[in-house]
Amino acid sequence: MKWQTDEQLKELLCSLVEHASITGTKGEVTFAERLFYLLKGFPYFEKNLDHLQLHSLRDGRHLLTAFVQKEPLKDTVVLLSHFDVVDIKDYGHLEHLAFRPRELTHELHNLYERIPTNVRADLQSGEWLFGRGVMDMKAGLTVHLSMLERAMNGQFPGNLLLLTVPDEEANSEGMLSAISVIKDLQKKYQLNIKACVNSEPVFSKYPNDDHYYIYTGSIGKVLAGFFCKGIETHVGEPFSGLNANFMISELNRFIELNEQFCEFFESDEVTPPPTNLMQKDLKEEYSVQIPHESVSMFNLFVMNRSFQKLHQMLWETAKRAARQIEDTYSKREKEFQKHVPFSSRKRNVKVFTYQQLLEKAIELYGEAEVGRRIDYLQSNRGVLGDRDFSTKLVADLASLCHEEAPMIVLFYSPPFYPAVSSKNDPLIEKTVTNLKIYAQQKHNVDITRQHYFPGLSDLSFLKLNEDPKTLHLLTSNMPLYGKGYYMPIQEMMELNIPVLNVGPFGKDAHKWTERLHLPLSFSVFPDLLSYTIQSLLKEGA
Repeated sequence: MKWQTDEQLKELLCSLVEHASITGTKGEVTFAERLFYLLKGFPYFEKNLDHLQLHSLRDGRHLLTAFVQKEPLKDTVVLLSHFDVVDIKDYGHLEHLAFRPRELTHELHNLYERIPTNVRADLQSGEWLFGRGVMDMKAGLTVHLSMLERAMNGQFPGNLLLLTVPDEEANSEGMLSAISVIKDLQKKYQLNIKACVNSEPVFSKYPNDDHYYIYTGSIGKVLAGFFCKGIETHVGEPFSGLNANFMISELNRFIELNEQFCEFFESDEVTPPPTNLMQKDLKEEYSVQIPHESVSMFNLFVMNRSFQKLHQMLWETAKRAARQIEDTYSKREKEFQKHVPFSSRKRNVKVFTYQQLLEKAIELYGEAEVGRRIDYLQSNRGVLGDRDFSTKLVADLASLCHEEAPMIVLFYSPPFYPAVSSKNDPLIEKTVTNLKIYAQQKHNVDITRQHYFPGLSDLSFLKLNEDPKTLHLLTSNMPLYGKGYYMPIQEMMELNIPVLNVGPFGKDAHKWTERLHLPLSFSVFPDLLSYTIQSLLKEGA
C-alpha cells in the first residue's frame, strides 16, 4: 500500500503535476501512457493484463481504464477524472515553476508582498500546495488511484472502474470517446454500474467561501453563435452599406450579462448570466471597406431549462436585435441627412437559423453544389479550431445567399454539455444523506449538497435528462455536427448512470494562485470517497 498516507498522496500528486499535460500538447498525449506503466507493475494487473487498457482517440490521444473486479460480484462504481490542464501563461515570470508545486509554494513565500491579499493567509498557514493542476484535477485523480489500490486489496464489496480522460478542458473528446468504452466493458463483464463518482474539486460560490460541497449533477453549457452579414461599402459612404460590427454590437447589448437568461433552482442555485467568449469581424486585412461580416459567441449555462426553450429565447432576442439595428440605423441616417441630403435606404435585417440558411442555399444552388462546397471547406480546414471553422461554414452559406443581407444567423458550436442531475435517484439520495452524517460525526465536516456542479464536467455525458427530440434543434443548427463533432446521444440514454461529485478542497481553479488544501484533501477527502464507494455498493446490493 503505497498511496494511502497524507505524505504518500502528496508525493504522488506532485509527480503527476510535474508531468505537464496541457490540453492539446504532447504532454497530454504521453500522460495516459505514464499512468498505464505506473499501474502495470501492480500484481493485480500483472495477473489481469486486459483489465488495464489504453483506448485511442481519433487524434492520437488516449484515455485509460483500470478495472478491478471482485468476483463473482457485478455491482460496479465508476471513478471518473480528467488529466489535462489549462495552459500556464497566467503564471508570468513564475511559469517555469507552474508544474513544480513544492518549489512554487516555497517561492511564493519570497514574493509574499506581491501576491493577492486573500491568498496570503492560506500561504502563511502552510496547509496549501500551489501549482497548475493541483486542484483541477490531479488531486482527484491522485485519490482515485488510492481507491484503486484499496480495491486491489479487496476493501470494497464490489468492482471499481477507474476512467481518466484527456480534453475535458476543451471539447471533452476524451469523454465522448469513453461512452462506447464504458458500454463495451459493461457488456463484456456483465457489469451492474451503480453510479459514476467524479472528483472535480469543490468550487467556491463566492469569495472566501469555505463550504465543502458535494454535487448530485452537473450544469449544462450551450455555445450560441450569431453571424452578422451586413452590406459592404467604402468608409466614405457609410450609409451606402451596413457595418457588421455595428450589427453585432447592438446584438451583444441584448445578451451580455442578461439576467433573463439566468435559471434558478430551488432557493440557492442560479446559473451565471451569459457572457461573450468570442467576438470579431472576418476581415483578414486592413482596408477602407467597412467590415461586412462579423461573429459573436456566447456561453450560456442551463439546469432544468429545455434546449427548445433556450433556442426560442435566443431566436426572439436575435429578432429584437434586428429591429433595434434597423431603428438605430434609421435614426442616425436622418440625423446625417440634416447635413447632407440623400435618399433614405431602409435596411430590413432578416434573421435565420443555420438550418434555414442551409435550406435556402440548397433551394438556390441545389443540394449537390452546397454539399460539394461544405466538403471542400472541410477537406481544406487546416488548423482552424471548432469555433472558427463553424463560423467559416456559416459565412460560406451566407455568401451564397448574399441577396438576403443584411442578416443575422443563429447557430451553435461545440462544445455542448447537457445538464445532468440525479435528483430523486434513491441510491444517490440515500448515499448523500449517509455521507453528510458520516462526515459530521467522523471528521466534524459539514457537507453542503448542491444539485449542479457549476464548473462543467464530463458527468454531463453519462445520462441524458434532455428530451432527445428537442436536441434536433441543436444538432441541425450546429454546422460541425456530423462533420468532426458528434455526441453519442443514443448510447448516453442507454447508459443512464446516476452521477455524483465528491472531490478535494481547493481555490482559484484556472488562476495562477490555484491551490489545494492538503489537510482536507488528503486527510479527510479519501475517507469520504471511500465511504461513498462503500455506500453505493452496499446500498446498491
